Parts: sequence; structure tokens; C-alpha cells
Amino acid sequence: MVSSEEKGFISIDPDQNPLKEVHNLLLGGVSPRPIALVSTISEDGNDNLAPFSFFNAFGANPPYVAFSPAYSGKDGSAKDTLLNLEKVPECVVHAVPFDLLDQVLLSSTAYKPEQSEFIKAGLETLDSEVVKPKRVKNSPFHMECQVEQIIPLGGTNGSGNLVLCRVVRFHVAEAVMQEGRINPELLDLIGRNGFNYYTRASGTALFEVDKPTGQGLGIDQLPAHIRDSEILSGNDLGKLGQLETMPDEQGVKEFIGNLKTSGVELKYHNLFLHGLDSVNSNPIQARKDMEIAAKVALSANDPEFAIHALLFLADL
Repeated sequence: MVSSEEKGFISIDPDQNPLKEVHNLLLGGVSPRPIALVSTISEDGNDNLAPFSFFNAFGANPPYVAFSPAYSGKDGSAKDTLLNLEKVPECVVHAVPFDLLDQVLLSSTAYKPEQSEFIKAGLETLDSEVVKPKRVKNSPFHMECQVEQIIPLGGTNGSGNLVLCRVVRFHVAEAVMQEGRINPELLDLIGRNGFNYYTRASGTALFEVDKPTGQGLGIDQLPAHIRDSEILSGNDLGKLGQLETMPDEQGVKEFIGNLKTSGVELKYHNLFLHGLDSVNSNPIQARKDMEIAAKVALSANDPEFAIHALLFLADL
């Protein structure tokens, strides 16, 4: 490792550091990664199954996915998945839910080519409709794929091979569908992090965020006293920057006036009004309370209140 000129960072040249260290950096920094459980078949008809966390989807028209089986870091040998795909360029890519974790880990074991990971891991098979490799019945989401390209990414020990696959058939378990969409809670997928860490994509790990529908003003258009706030985070400013218009002075006065008589008992409303009442007696604490109220409002997805409250502070 080499210390960076920029304080607080470490610069690392992948060409000057051990393979294991570079590999660990990718696993730890590019995470969580979705996991592909990939089934292939050999020329002799032997079934193979293996998980890959260097995996993602690319485009929908037509739909493509890609994953990367790597050469062994020790001796540079190719594993069964890659060898099979070079002879029979078809596969099925499956999602991995939490309740399959240990069986999927078992399938990653280096069994002999003639030994089926389906059998070793106790996973049931289904025939595919378009391609030769079998499907994993236990997975709730399958993609039958035809391999269009295998791109070597170095050709030496630890190097990856980018397998670019065109999806020719989807299969989705009815149990994970809700109102015509895949429900992530019901899918309950796992993701791969660095070392022995995994992520479970359900429960409190899930949250919803509305995407901006128009062109936001941008953080640069916010007044300086808002941009320079010691209370608001960069995320807070980002939410405010998504607003498409800024209320004028009259609009701010009317909003705050209505707030005083609305009788709404929201926590951040009360905190703001408490600050407003103590402006003359304790102006520093009052301003802090009102900024905190705006921050709480943003966490509650109420940017309208937040921007009016913060703009009101400009006249204090």
C-alpha cells in the first residue's frame, strides 16, 4: 500500500500488490453483490452447479446478464462452469434466497466433473424449456440463457472471464409475485460482501426512495445558509436539491403562519414552533432547534416543510 497525497485515503496500485489483497479490496468495496447460481452441462451430459458473486444484469431489450468465473489463483486452472460453457454455450442463472444459503455454499465445493452439485447439495431439478442445462426448482427466479461471448480478462492466475448471456426465458415462482411485481420481502435474496459477510435483502434492510420525476434545482441553488448548515448532511441537501421550485418570501411567511394555527402534532412541527417561540430569549438554540426540525422532516420525506422552515431562518 502507498499513502495517498490526499489526507485520509490510501492509494493502492493493483499491479504492485498481491493478488489476494486486490481480490479482497474488490470483495469488500464492491458490495453487496447479487449472487448467481449457475447451472451448466458438459459435452458428456454431466450437470454442474456453481455460485458466482461477480454477477449482474445489463439491459432489458434484449435482456442480458453477465457473470465471471475466474481461473484458480493458485495454478491458473479453469473450473467446470467455464469448461462446460466453452463446449455447450448455455446456462441457467438462478437467484439465491436466504433459505438456500447453505446448500448454495455446498455447491461451491470443488467436486469432480462427473459429480453433480444438484445431488451433493440436495437441490431438485426442473427441465429447461429452451436450453439444455437443468433448473433449480428450489430457487424462485430462473433465467435460461444462451452464451453469446466469453471474454478473457487477463488469462492468468486469478483472472476473470466475462460470460455475456442473453436471457431467452424467465421463470418466476408465483409465491414471490404480488400485484404483478416481484416482492423483495418474499424473494428474500442474499448478497455477497467481503470476507465471510453476507447481506440479506429483506426486513429492515429494505427501504423505499422515490426517484426524482423532474429536474431538481440542485444543491448549488440552495441559499448559502442552508448549504453551510452544520446540522444538515449531504443527503439532506440532496433531498432539498431535488425540489424543482423554491418558495418565495410571501409563500414562506404564509406557510409558517398556517403552521402556527394548524394544530398538527408532528414532532418536527412542535420542535420548530418551540424554536420559534424562543428566538428572542435564546436565539442560538432556537435556530439549532429549527434546523433540526427541518432535518427530521426530511427523514420523514417532508421536504416541503423542510425548505419552508429553512428559508424562514434567513430572516432571523
